[in-house]
Amino acid sequence: MTKSTKFMLFLTVLLTIVIALFGRVWMLSEHQNDRAIQKSRMEPVIFVPGSSATVRRFDDLFATINSEDRDKGTHSVLKVQVNYDGSLTYSGHVDGSNRRPFIVVGFERNQDNYPTIQADSEALSKVMTDLQTRYHFRSFSAVGHSNGGLIWTDYLENYYSSTNFHIRTLMTLGTPFNFSETSTTRQTTMLSDMIDGASSLPSDLVVYSVAGSEDYTDDGTVPVQSVLSGKYIFQKNVAKYTQTTVSGDNAGHSKLPENPEVINLIRELVLQNPNDGSKLTPKKRQEY
Repeated sequence: MTKSTKFMLFLTVLLTIVIALFGRVWMLSEHQNDRAIQKSRMEPVIFVPGSSATVRRFDDLFATINSEDRDKGTHSVLKVQVNYDGSLTYSGHVDGSNRRPFIVVGFERNQDNYPTIQADSEALSKVMTDLQTRYHFRSFSAVGHSNGGLIWTDYLENYYSSTNFHIRTLMTLGTPFNFSETSTTRQTTMLSDMIDGASSLPSDLVVYSVAGSEDYTDDGTVPVQSVLSGKYIFQKNVAKYTQTTVSGDNAGHSKLPENPEVINLIRELVLQNPNDGSKLTPKKRQEY
């Protein structure tokens, strides 16, 4: 055996040992991460704002809940912004002792169109993986305002994995499932795509769709019929789908996250997780 052959054999053996060691370290790390996730009691509520909104969109809602429910303990707030280049900017914190922290995921690219919604839902998938790596949770609930509800729906149809996550509840606020269409007989490409992909939704998911109404036709921005078109996506594809309408002075599209009735719905149906719709009491309610 020549010296060069011996040297190559030595390098091969050395490389094999190094790969085996790194593989062992990686497997131990993955095992520890899986154990941490399984042991975790944290179930965050993850909020996604609509188009043109920032990670500060829900600040007033959080302040109200934390102030009114202070005797039950406050919710820590973490904000994640997805930048144009795909990098993530974190602000705020998650208190390790807080079982139901609030997490906001916002997007620097947040134009009001279907391609952006699709791109943001893909980015949301990457954020969810990063959040799980950092905070070791599996179960969560979700709230989406306006197009944020569309981002969640697209994510659940195309990127969500029940092996890695368990979503309990999705609440959408003023979400235009048929964009600006006022007729349910005219389906946009987005609505048609979401109907086609609805069989991929988690079958044990509970969905609440909340529409705002200033004059019983729209919330000043989104037609009520567009919000109600969500039934064509969710009904018969999830465990329970309930739609309700809030009306009055604070039922405008931009005011929905601060609407007192909406805050109570989030408190009772998302934070307390009854998951049966029994506490839903606003003016109009339909269950499927």
